[in-house]
Amino acid sequence: MLGEPTPLTAGEIQLSGNCSPCQFNKTGPSFTSNVMAITFERGNYTVSYVSPLRDNHLQVSFKSPYHVNITLPQEFDVQNPLLAGISPGANITRYPDNTTLIQWNKTLSADLRFYDQDRETLLFFFLQFLGIIAVVMLLPFLITMRRKE
Repeated sequence: MLGEPTPLTAGEIQLSGNCSPCQFNKTGPSFTSNVMAITFERGNYTVSYVSPLRDNHLQVSFKSPYHVNITLPQEFDVQNPLLAGISPGANITRYPDNTTLIQWNKTLSADLRFYDQDRETLLFFFLQFLGIIAVVMLLPFLITMRRKE
């Protein structure tokens, strides 16, 4: 309500590794806490889950460093710095099918803001509109400067 981050509910949680199937315990969310946690035996695992995103912005934070891999589908991009934002330490890989892989190695947090083609088109339209207004506002000034000379 006041702009503080709120955790989102994750679903379809899967744990993969050298086990088949990998077992984990899930706790929460409860009436008093909106936080869900999973626990599993110590080892090297990949945790995947499905969760809704708001405003094309993804933030994750951890108690200890992790490798984070995020794959953006074809319709999303992170190349324009006016529309996208990526926390430091990210490695970005573009594939021929227009998917994008963003990776952080041993990070405590990752922050990713991405956009779609419609948002980029809207930005270019807005910048063109501002350019036209600047020309219209500067044109009378330039004409009067030329007359004074």
